[in-house]
Amino acid sequence: MLKPEEQKQIILKGVHTLVSEDELLIKLNKSFDTNQPLTIKLGLDPSAPDIHLGHAVVLRKIKQMQDLGHRAVIVIGDFTGKIGDPTGKSKGRIVLTDKQVKENAKTYCEQIFKVLDKDKTQVRFNSQWLSKLNFEDVIRLAATTTVARILEREDFQQRYKSQTPIGIHEFFYPLMQAYDSIELKSDIELGGTDQTFNILMGRTLQKTLSQEQQIAIFMPILEGLDGVEKMSKSLGNYIGVSEPAEVIFKKVMEVPDNLIIKYFELATDEHPSEIERIIAELDRGTNPRDIKYRLAKIITTLYHTPENVEKAVEYYNIAFSKKAIPEDIPELSIEGDQETVTDIISQLIKMGFVKSKSEFIRLVNQGGVQLNCEKLSSDDFVSVINSNDVMKIGKKRFVKFKK
Repeated sequence: MLKPEEQKQIILKGVHTLVSEDELLIKLNKSFDTNQPLTIKLGLDPSAPDIHLGHAVVLRKIKQMQDLGHRAVIVIGDFTGKIGDPTGKSKGRIVLTDKQVKENAKTYCEQIFKVLDKDKTQVRFNSQWLSKLNFEDVIRLAATTTVARILEREDFQQRYKSQTPIGIHEFFYPLMQAYDSIELKSDIELGGTDQTFNILMGRTLQKTLSQEQQIAIFMPILEGLDGVEKMSKSLGNYIGVSEPAEVIFKKVMEVPDNLIIKYFELATDEHPSEIERIIAELDRGTNPRDIKYRLAKIITTLYHTPENVEKAVEYYNIAFSKKAIPEDIPELSIEGDQETVTDIISQLIKMGFVKSKSEFIRLVNQGGVQLNCEKLSSDDFVSVINSNDVMKIGKKRFVKFKK
């Protein structure tokens, strides 16, 4: 186990806010002296199970702490998920059914172990303890805070001022998340900056119930490929952890130059000293594309085998450096003998080749779509797609059609 000061340096890499640094060092010293790992808590509300690099920012930080010898407890909010976290919402969330919660939780569990060390991770469902609370327990829990404190949350304030209904049950969400920390006796809880209120509520409840307070670590929001908006699947600016290796590599190469260091800090496990060397390289005038090439290889390696990474690198070099059609490109299944260009647009959207039908039409009108090296026009939308046809979309996206 590394000495506490070096552990702290690694833990603080890329962190937006930490409460508090002094308390963290005390916990690390105690852990080091007793050779007992700290308990790292992360709560997941299983309402949107597709994980991308934006979600993985917190998971990567937990993985770094696992590598330091600490243990992670992932709390699947199967009980709180029935309420839905009201954070950032202008109205109440739709309540998830038991079936939806279980299906989403299963998908989450499959994806989080693309990042976390399974042997150092415990997965718990908060229904195990929250469902056992009786009404008296709930009243006692509610008595630990005030309505004024709950209304400090910006989203509740806005809804209250605009006279948008707020359900009493929504007030219990941060309290239940805080109670998870009590149950687990968590030493550290992580989340995005949008989880500030909920995580600090955990510290407050621990103090009220005479339990040692957890450290609160808040990670920054990671911008997507557009360099502006928060990474989001709905905006199409995301890099999914389950996407093919060649897609991840290609997408990382599209990251804006001004975000290269931020991606190194938040989307990789590189040591802070290595990132300082990369910053120095950029300051000396090294081509950002060369640094980004290394970044793409590092990120792709985190989610794929060395063999798949090698293929992704080769694919990129052939397709985008030499401007040729590569041999090993993603395939899209077509059905029947009469599937046309129009018919396959929805599948291209699902695979992430285009964000929408309107974008595809715009690219065609601009001469940015080719079929078998021939530019498509709006007149070609009725053209039949054949097996082994290759479509090039924009400058960097290829897809081969298969029956």
